[in-house]
Amino acid sequence: MVKEYQMRVRPEVAADHTRLLSYLAQEMAIDARTITETRILRKSIDARQRTVYVNLSLRVYINEQPQDPQFARTAYPDVSGRPEAIVVGEGPGGLFAALRLIELGVRPIIIERGKNVRERKKDLAEISRHQKVNPESNYCFGEGGAGAYSDGKLYTRSKKRGSVDRILNIFCQHGAPLSILSDAHPHIGTDKLPGVIENIRNTIISSGGEVRHQTHMDSLLTNARGEVTGITATRLETDEKLTLHGPVILATGHSARDVYSYLYEAGVELEAKGIAVGVRLEHPAELIDKIQYHNPNGRGKYLPAAEYSFVTQAAGRGVYSFCMCPGGFIIPAATAPGQIVVNGMSPSNRGGKWSNSGMVVETRPEDIPGDSPLKMMHWQEELERQCWQQGNMRQTAPAQRMADFVNSRLSYDLPETSYAPGLISSPLHFWMPEHIVSRLREGFLAFGRRSRGFLTNEAVMIAVETRTSAPVRVVRDPSTLMQTSLSGLFPCGEGAGYAGGIVSAAIDGERCAEMCAQYLERL
Repeated sequence: MVKEYQMRVRPEVAADHTRLLSYLAQEMAIDARTITETRILRKSIDARQRTVYVNLSLRVYINEQPQDPQFARTAYPDVSGRPEAIVVGEGPGGLFAALRLIELGVRPIIIERGKNVRERKKDLAEISRHQKVNPESNYCFGEGGAGAYSDGKLYTRSKKRGSVDRILNIFCQHGAPLSILSDAHPHIGTDKLPGVIENIRNTIISSGGEVRHQTHMDSLLTNARGEVTGITATRLETDEKLTLHGPVILATGHSARDVYSYLYEAGVELEAKGIAVGVRLEHPAELIDKIQYHNPNGRGKYLPAAEYSFVTQAAGRGVYSFCMCPGGFIIPAATAPGQIVVNGMSPSNRGGKWSNSGMVVETRPEDIPGDSPLKMMHWQEELERQCWQQGNMRQTAPAQRMADFVNSRLSYDLPETSYAPGLISSPLHFWMPEHIVSRLREGFLAFGRRSRGFLTNEAVMIAVETRTSAPVRVVRDPSTLMQTSLSGLFPCGEGAGYAGGIVSAAIDGERCAEMCAQYLERL
């Protein structure tokens, strides 16, 4: 017999399998010895009240062994010699587009400007140690995309639960922990995600696909009918020029500014897109645990590092926490010299001394003067240059204690931080745009009222968080997902303005692959 059961237990019960079985047997009025296996279908922590509970949805096997697999596997056929499609970019949008193309009998050729996921680590270390940013290999560019080394969280607001579950199952097939299938806020972790990405790449290659790293797309090829027929590219290691033929899935990520500029100059229809801009806010993890779990002793033995999520309105714009990293680190995420950009990440155990999140303000195209579809990108870029200048033209990031910012005071010293390149005290309230400063201040006051102790000088604001999403949307036809004026070009994922994170980019990659396969059938 197989039954599904909902239960609400204390954290110490949820963490101990023997105690959980005993509790479950008592609740179901059965002998615990008849329970042959349990599987957690959904798990979430309810910390709204002083007593913290864990909500569990379980599948219980009684006097029988499970016959169903723990996750659904996808078969990938050999596509050697099959029609080809080009995938530009090897982030989640590009990787899942390639996997779906293989399922549909199309041979993907992936080109990625950055290095493979392991080689990237050397360039990331150079940013912190020697203040050197490689414009082709950094926290945003390279195999796995921006998510590979900036946390690996798998949350999404998508309502397409079936699509989400499919993406999570494919991650599990390639080595992700099974807990992502049940956790309310699934997270692989920056220490484990690179191995998963390598396994996905190996699946693509073993199925007959092709992956070329350190290869930069230079231009699109079109025919007399205005159809995209391929790309020209350059191998960065050798400067070899390449011509590749096939329809193109363009999944270059939210930071490929050179791609946006090329598309604009080529006459491709673009539009300015709203972004959220602000800072990374870092607290001691122990303080966040005490606040969120309503316990002066923190999280204790059985609870994970606490998360939070805040949102409010200030002068008609949203102010909210973004990409919260419990027990995590703040990283330097610039993609070129002369910029400071910060982001956050967490290892799988979330065991660090600090917790951080983006604290950002909604900024719409009408908030920035000008008519160019690239105006949000240019504004974003200018803010990053200002931040660089405030940081003494190094990756040393300008920072200010939280309460000092709210009260327009300079911070004469700064707390210890996870940000490896170091901090420099700076009056963020003075030089950051006023429409960001005033709304952040109002948001912090609201969050401090909601969670006593959150608004504190123990917390430090580190500037500047700008890469929350793409500042440009590449316009496409909703029915075909092709660019409106170029048949055969499929703008994809976060960089094209149609996703906002790993899972939503992966879902969009699959959708683009399906439309690309249909397009090839019609040729």
